[in-house]
Amino acid sequence: MNSDTRWLDASQQRSWRALVIGTTLLMDRLDDELRQEFDISLTEYEILVRLSEREGRQMRMAQLADALAHSRSRVTHTVTRMERQGLVRRSHSPDDGRGVLASMTEDGMRLLQAAAPMHVEGVRRHLVDLASAEDFAALGRVMNAVTDQLIVGHPEMEIRRPTV
Repeated sequence: MNSDTRWLDASQQRSWRALVIGTTLLMDRLDDELRQEFDISLTEYEILVRLSEREGRQMRMAQLADALAHSRSRVTHTVTRMERQGLVRRSHSPDDGRGVLASMTEDGMRLLQAAAPMHVEGVRRHLVDLASAEDFAALGRVMNAVTDQLIVGHPEMEIRRPTV
């Protein structure tokens, strides 16, 4: 082993493992709840949220992928599935004709409005209400620092776009 490696101490290792398993279980639970109640995945829900926050409820597919920190191919496959369900539609950008826009349909908006209260309650029940306000704020600061550090190599990404 490399003697220059800065190994995690026992406390750091416990925290790291708690983050890994907690994040996995949280995302799986939120995804399961949306699938059971509304037949959509957490990723599909997040696409609807991102579109709902934009003027005209639309955005370029590349920007949508960046906003979700997903690959463009993954978002394309997901949007294709959502398009078949009538939740979104794609069209060419009127600005340059090359870009592809994803737009939320009225059915997509109705689904989002129906699913949002249950999803937010799940986020509260499974995360927010388990932490003090100070701990939750600290978690946000830490994850913002992680995001800032990791997107340095991707300045075109719109992950940091403020939400409405």
